[in-house]
Amino acid sequence: MLRKGLKPTTFNYNVILDGLFLAGRTVAAKEKFDEMVESGVSVCIDTYSIVLGGLCRNNCSGEAITLFQKLSTMDVKFNIIIVNIMIDAFYRVQRNQEAKDLFAAVSANGLVANVFTYTIMMKNLIKEGSVEEADDLFLSMEKSGCTADSYMLNLIVRMLLEKGELVKAGNYMSKVDAKSYSLEAETVSLLISLFSGKGKYREHIGLLPTKYRFREEAATV
Repeated sequence: MLRKGLKPTTFNYNVILDGLFLAGRTVAAKEKFDEMVESGVSVCIDTYSIVLGGLCRNNCSGEAITLFQKLSTMDVKFNIIIVNIMIDAFYRVQRNQEAKDLFAAVSANGLVANVFTYTIMMKNLIKEGSVEEADDLFLSMEKSGCTADSYMLNLIVRMLLEKGELVKAGNYMSKVDAKSYSLEAETVSLLISLFSGKGKYREHIGLLPTKYRFREEAATV
């Protein structure tokens, strides 16, 4: 493009950056981003989303956080997509309180948390053992008008089952049914491994909703 005397546009750079990050060519992507900035091409919010998300996907969450903090001092107006990326980034590097602080500031920054925001928070709260806090957050999400999707509910069910929180897992399985969703193959596989045959929770299958109290012979069909 440059050889033809044409200057790359913001769109051109965004496409190239996204492709490089998707290909795992992080160094090349960072060099291309630096080139974009130095050449004076306008950097838009989509560019920042691509770069921050690309860094996190390629195990460079620390660099993403450094860039995010730099942009914050420049009064860049972030959207909820970038905030979601950065909440996840803080959790990835065990900076949990900063992740929670960023989530708490969503409304103050004029943004609205979406199902992806809540999924990230729920996942990490359960992971750190804050199950009651996760429950409270789910209720808060529902009151805000944000609806849980199938992916979110299945993820919560699996994480609770793996932690031995059988009653709570059963409650979320009921939510799956109430919304006419289905358990994903991964969730069903986990249920079978935990509750059939020699599964470690076989004796506690009565804690699950009735429709999921399968017989051992049915599970092996």
